[in-house]
Amino acid sequence: ELGWMEDVPYLDRPPSPLEFYREWVSPNKPCIIQNAISHWPALKKWTSAYLREVIGPKVVSVAVTPNGYADAVFQDRFVMPEERQMPFMDFLDIVEKKVTSPNVFYVQKQCSNLIEEFPELVCDVQPDIPWMSEALGKKPDAVNFWLGESTAVTSLHKDHYENLYCVISGEKHFLLHPPSDRPFIPYELYQPATYQVSEDGSFEIVDEKNADKVPWIPLDPLNPNLEQYPEYAQAKPLQCTVKAGEMLYLPSLWFHHVQQSHGCIAVNYWYDMEYDLKYSYYQLLDRLTKTLKVL
Repeated sequence: ELGWMEDVPYLDRPPSPLEFYREWVSPNKPCIIQNAISHWPALKKWTSAYLREVIGPKVVSVAVTPNGYADAVFQDRFVMPEERQMPFMDFLDIVEKKVTSPNVFYVQKQCSNLIEEFPELVCDVQPDIPWMSEALGKKPDAVNFWLGESTAVTSLHKDHYENLYCVISGEKHFLLHPPSDRPFIPYELYQPATYQVSEDGSFEIVDEKNADKVPWIPLDPLNPNLEQYPEYAQAKPLQCTVKAGEMLYLPSLWFHHVQQSHGCIAVNYWYDMEYDLKYSYYQLLDRLTKTLKVL
C-alpha cells in the first residue's frame, strides 16, 4: 500500500491522539495537516524586523557551503558544512541580499537549536505538539529552527524520527520515498569530510581523520543518473509542497529530499521512533538489498 500512494493527503484539522496514532503513525503514512499551528503567534510575528529585534547581535551557528549542499556526497566524500559562528543579524543581511556572498548560508543545526540557541522564540510556537506527545507517550527529542536561502538543499536521506515539520513562512518542497523503496535507492560508504575556508576565502574539503565511513545516498532524485543507478527507475517518489501555516507529518524511515523558497522559516519536532515491527521490516529489506547486490 505504501508504495502505491499517489499523493500526500491533507487533513483539515489536527487529529485526536488516538486517531493520529491509528490512522498515520501505526501504518507509517505521511499527511499534511492544516489548521494545526494557526494559533501560533510566530505566523504573524516572525518577520525579519522582529527576528532582528529579538535575536539581533546574538552569535548563532550557521551552516556554510559553496554549493548549498550540506551533509551530502561531493567529490566522493560525505561532506559536512562549515559550522560558522556569526551574529544573527549578519546572517539576515546575507539572506536579505543586503550583503552579497558567493557561498550559501543556512541555519539548520539539528540539535534542538530552537531550544538551545533561540529560546527567545519558543514562546511564539510550542515546546512540543501536545496531541503528538500524547499519541506517542513521550516528548520530542529535538525541536529545530530552520531559516535559509533557496539554494540550500537537503540531500536524499532518512531519519529514525517521527517528524512534524511546520512551515512558518514561505514554502518547503519535499520529494518522498516510502521505506518500501529501499531496494531501488543506492547507498555507498564515503569518507566523512568537512568544508573549511582557506585564507583566500575559497573552500577546501578536509577529511575527518580516524572517522568511520558514512553510508549515504549519492543519487540526486531531481536528476537521477539512471545509467549508473538503473534500479531507481522502479522507485515511486511522491512530491508535495508544505505552505506557511501547514504541518507535514513525515513518518520515520521515509526518505526525503527538501528544497525551499528563499528565506523560508520552519520549525520541526523530532520524536524518537518505536523500534517495532516497522523497524524490523526495514532492516530486513535493507539486508536483503545488500545481499542481492553482493550476489
